[in-house]
Amino acid sequence: MTPEDVRAAFTLPDGSYRFARWRRPIAPVVFGVDDATLAILKGALTEVARAAGHPLAETDPDQGANLMIFFARDWAEVGGVPDLDGLVPGMVARLPKLAAEGASQYIHMRFEPDGAIRAAISFVVLTGGTAEMGAGDLARALAQRLMLAWAVPPQGDVARVLAAAYDPVLPDATQDPVHALRVGARVGHGL
Repeated sequence: MTPEDVRAAFTLPDGSYRFARWRRPIAPVVFGVDDATLAILKGALTEVARAAGHPLAETDPDQGANLMIFFARDWAEVGGVPDLDGLVPGMVARLPKLAAEGASQYIHMRFEPDGAIRAAISFVVLTGGTAEMGAGDLARALAQRLMLAWAVPPQGDVARVLAAAYDPVLPDATQDPVHALRVGARVGHGL
């Protein structure tokens, strides 16, 4: 991946650059899967977090769980999540649009005052291409998607981008597009 690819991955539709990664250890909780699938998901989260050099935790001291992942058969089932609009403001009204678009995922992130990721809530609907993916591939792709606030998830070696983006000398959040050059240089050198 080139620095231009990295920049594109964090460029919002209005043309502005916004990068954010987790500062807090990630404390996940998963709903809607059996124990075997849960083990696969936790294994993928552990593998991806380890590759990025970022810790997982059992709980977040302020929030309990700071990463919630909900699996459902369809968007109507997501509508049955208790206090859905309290969890993600406006989510109930968003469901018909997601269903009409044939979306398979929706991710909502909350941010620290400085822009680092504070929490993430992910809804995964097991239809279409998502339903055809193996549990391990789906879990790994989802874990990679949740590690950074991507504007557009990149194609290519995402694991190397994650490792570069979590370099301790880089900021947890920035709106400076020069940051993409710094991440891209690390990806190119395998750092």
